[in-house]
Amino acid sequence: MALYAIGDTHLSLGSDKPMDVFGGDWTGYVDKLREGFARVGPEDTVVICGDVSWGMSLEEAKADFAFLDALPGKQKLLLKGNHDYWWTTAAKMERFFQENGFLTLKILHNNCHFYGELALCGTRGWFYEEDRGEHSAKIFNRELIRLEASFKAAGEREKVCFLHYPPIYQGYRCREIIDLLEAYGVKLCCYGHLHGPSHRFAVTGERDGVDYRLVAADYVGFQPVRLL
Repeated sequence: MALYAIGDTHLSLGSDKPMDVFGGDWTGYVDKLREGFARVGPEDTVVICGDVSWGMSLEEAKADFAFLDALPGKQKLLLKGNHDYWWTTAAKMERFFQENGFLTLKILHNNCHFYGELALCGTRGWFYEEDRGEHSAKIFNRELIRLEASFKAAGEREKVCFLHYPPIYQGYRCREIIDLLEAYGVKLCCYGHLHGPSHRFAVTGERDGVDYRLVAADYVGFQPVRLL
């Protein structure tokens, strides 16, 4: 039983969304994802750190969910990304997955999932590139509440954190999120969102006791990264 992470699958099997806007080589990326998941075993867990599908609704994203569900792995935990417009309430998403037989798909949102003695926690997060106006401040504060709710749901278990937005970036630190990571003793934090030329600004490795890892699909060669 292994734990993997990957972000930004950006599937669009129910539509036709070109990926050249992100730079890098996204040619044939669906096939690359299928090949990359070959390393995942039937009892393994994969966390997908947001930007799962370009679908504008659950129904429009249905083909993408079917693709993910058919890939190896006992469960795939989905986080919300800034392009996941299909995202709705947890109850609606879980009911949709059940009704369509997508039994390996789970939502990581205002909750945590247990992996052995570990707790898998997370939320979308926030990023410096977003406007910090009054409306954005409300969204940011809500994300902080969600992240802490996820940590609290974990109890005393050791916590691994998954975000969509990077909490640390060249020249930028999201102090509020970093403070939560440190307060709850998080030692490993995976994130996505960064593509193409932005990869060179990613912060990876240990910072103040937290190991940060960028797992965006194009950064990791469309292969889920084995964490444990």
